[in-house]
Amino acid sequence: MQSQIQQLFRAALGLAEPWVISRVEFSQERNVLDLWLDFPAGSKFACPQCGRPGVGAYDSAERIWRHLNFFQHMTFLHARQPRVECPEHGVRTVEVPWSRPRAGFTLLMEAFILVLVQGGMTVAQAARLIGEHDTRLWRVLDHYVQKARAEADFSAVTEIGVDETSRSKGHHYLTVFMDLEPDRRRVLFATEGKDAETVQRFRQDLEAHGGKAEQVREVCLDMSAAFIRGLKDQFPDAERTFDNFHLMQLLTEAVDETRREEQRTHPELKGTRYVWLKNEWNHTAKQAETFDRLRSSKLATVRATHIKSVFQDLFACDSADEAEPLLKRWYFWATHGRIGPIIQAAKTIKEHWAGVLRWFVSRINNGVLEAINSLIQSAKAKARGFRKTRYLITMVYLIAGKLDFRLPMAAFCTHTK
Repeated sequence: MQSQIQQLFRAALGLAEPWVISRVEFSQERNVLDLWLDFPAGSKFACPQCGRPGVGAYDSAERIWRHLNFFQHMTFLHARQPRVECPEHGVRTVEVPWSRPRAGFTLLMEAFILVLVQGGMTVAQAARLIGEHDTRLWRVLDHYVQKARAEADFSAVTEIGVDETSRSKGHHYLTVFMDLEPDRRRVLFATEGKDAETVQRFRQDLEAHGGKAEQVREVCLDMSAAFIRGLKDQFPDAERTFDNFHLMQLLTEAVDETRREEQRTHPELKGTRYVWLKNEWNHTAKQAETFDRLRSSKLATVRATHIKSVFQDLFACDSADEAEPLLKRWYFWATHGRIGPIIQAAKTIKEHWAGVLRWFVSRINNGVLEAINSLIQSAKAKARGFRKTRYLITMVYLIAGKLDFRLPMAAFCTHTK
């Protein structure tokens, strides 16, 4: 007959027949609680392949699983994992109810790991907290991300955004594709690189999850030639909107290049970089003072900043019909102002004229993607980088994939060290 302590732990673990707690050992010196689980002789199980009930145990193998800590004490479950001999399928291993197949953690421990990482901990921090190597945690995270993604439904996707983010120092990038529908905003797909092949891989993944390329009507992107080419090939029916954030970034870089060239002969521009990179309403008191002092000068940097500001004001228009005449006048002004970087930026915008004006119809942008990019870069900084690209992609899905992991209730997973 089981002791009261054994019955208590059996209830706490939610064990059903034929599983029982056969032994409990607590080591204060090792700071470890060990629980032995077992099944009585003659117990019957269902075949794990066909579900045939009442199959007797063929043999068993000893296994150990890491469970949630019992207060500050590491807890391990020990059990004989049975194999049954099904008349139809032969010898098969019976999966235990407290863990998934071939896992070294219990389901509740894995749920706790996901809660820690999704709650803002780095994988290294979570690993230190529970006393495990981070590689084991990455395996858990990767499993649940891949499983949840396999069950994701993309059949309703009609508007997408695409942008790249840096993976590590040097020319190493990750391309992220996102559903831009306001009520479903989520990362759909992340892949290494930033070439046209990334779009092909996304289309394959989209269709593998029930989506249709011909159903995608709107795409938001920057002016990357690779993305443009890939989207023309893979989503020929989609209208392309060039993200106004990247358009402003293009002009901001032109203003900065103008300042760098001009400060060689105008020392008053030295140390003023952020005066011109920021919008006026974001200036510090010192930057505002510098801007007010120089704004009436004939410096090319000042004129370039004014040209950029007027372009930004175009997005206050209500329609493409209202915006296009103003855009034409802006283009003439920008290309006749004798400011080399601004002329080049304006010509780039001219090459993508239809996509610039498409915003007044689609009203989509990659602002959410930029916010997610900030979260990705923050996660990278906290983790001090990721050893593998796969780890970074897993983290992207954890941060912004809105995946349904269907975890066991983990709200009480607090008895840890």
